[in-house]
This record gives sequence, structure tokens and C-alpha cells, in this order.
Amino acid sequence: MKPETKQVKHLNIEIKAHCRHPERVRQVLQEAGAVFHGTDEQTDVYFRVPKGRLKLRQGTIENALIFYERPNQAGPKRSDVFLYPAEDSGLLWAVLEKALGILTVVRKKREIYFLGNIKFHLDCVEGLGDFAEIEVMDTQGSGNCEGLRRQCEDFMRRFGIETKDLLERSYSDMILEKGR
Repeated sequence: MKPETKQVKHLNIEIKAHCRHPERVRQVLQEAGAVFHGTDEQTDVYFRVPKGRLKLRQGTIENALIFYERPNQAGPKRSDVFLYPAEDSGLLWAVLEKALGILTVVRKKREIYFLGNIKFHLDCVEGLGDFAEIEVMDTQGSGNCEGLRRQCEDFMRRFGIETKDLLERSYSDMILEKGR
């Protein structure tokens, strides 16, 4: 029998893109009625795992152990996410580092916005630059990927995100590629 857990599992359709006009993104979000949750100074520690990605997020707003699987492709993509709240992340970091080893560390300043089932980020990532993320979440288990994709594409258009701006990989992959 599986033990009871506090983990949260959900499906996202999401994009990550270079953000050439953060002021435009902020204006669109304000006009749409998005709620600003604050600016978070985040450290994401990625651990070595045989599949997917496992990271421990430490921030002033968000603290969680996050496992996700998603393809490396530009444009809206499916991401299956398991999230576990991790308030005492220092001890968890030490345990995971000892058991799995650290792959890389990503540091960023993140503005966080919510509008219904959509989470938006404006990120300034150390060593990489400025980015926008759109995460359309299906936390109810509807499985309506096409509906989620349409929501994502609508905001991509409204933000002025072009195909050339879209990223295939995670920040961790980009940091590793730079040899940091």
C-alpha cells in the first residue's frame, strides 16, 4: 500500500522564451487582471537522476522539491510535474546531494503572476539573461491538452513572443552548456 503523501501532481502546457519586452508582458498581465504574487530570489539545485529532472527550489516565496518530465522542444509542450512543498530545504538539499549528486545550480530573480489556471514568470537568470514563462496548469486532471495549448498560444501572441524567441531546453541545460 502506498503511503499518504502531500505531493501535488499536475499537467502543464508551457513555454519558455527570451523576453525582449518585459514591460509589454507586465502591461498585458495587468490589463488581463493577473495577480502579482511578488518577486522571488530563487536558487534551483538540480540533482543527477536517471530520467526527467529533479530540482530543489529555494526562494522567499516558493520552496519545493520538483520532479518533472518534458521534451526538449520549442513551443508549447507538455510537462508532467510532481511538486512537494519543502520548507526545510537545507536538510533536504544535503540528503539529496549525498544520495544523488548535484548536476547544476540555477540562480534567478523571478516575478510571479497568476491568472486563473495560468502562472506567468518574468525571470532574470544569472549568466543567461531575461526570459518569460507561461505555465497553463491542469490541476483538475481534465487532460484537455488542446484547450491548455490554446490558452498558452493566446498569451504568447499577446506578449509578442515570436518563434525565434522560444527555448527548447531548461535553464539547467543552458547553464551546463555554458560550462558553469
